[in-house]
Amino acid sequence: MDNVNARQPTGSLKISKDVIATIAKTSAMEVDGVSALASPEAGVDRLFTKSFGRKPIRITLTDDFAEIDVGVKLAFGANIPDVCARVQANIKDNVQTMTGIVVSKINVTVAGVVFHDEAAVRQ
Repeated sequence: MDNVNARQPTGSLKISKDVIATIAKTSAMEVDGVSALASPEAGVDRLFTKSFGRKPIRITLTDDFAEIDVGVKLAFGANIPDVCARVQANIKDNVQTMTGIVVSKINVTVAGVVFHDEAAVRQ
């Protein structure tokens, strides 16, 4: 299912998974401590699967609920549990407010840490 369909009194409304992913991406990057997005596959699993081309955000739609998987790289020194909780809250709030779709779960995978020297080189 690539779209969320909703009946409106004047017609129908379709919201693409790509729209939800864009909202989630922007919401995650707004959180202090998040340096970049990365594929949510981490650890040994990544060695045995083709992770090339995998998107940093995956949306699963079931009925009128969305489950979101997001992979992030955090700035060195960031409080990981705190940053991840803020990422979850920001994504949930923005997706639900902008789309009306209930977000049932947000899985955050910390895929790496970005050191200050790396961040300066990228900019």
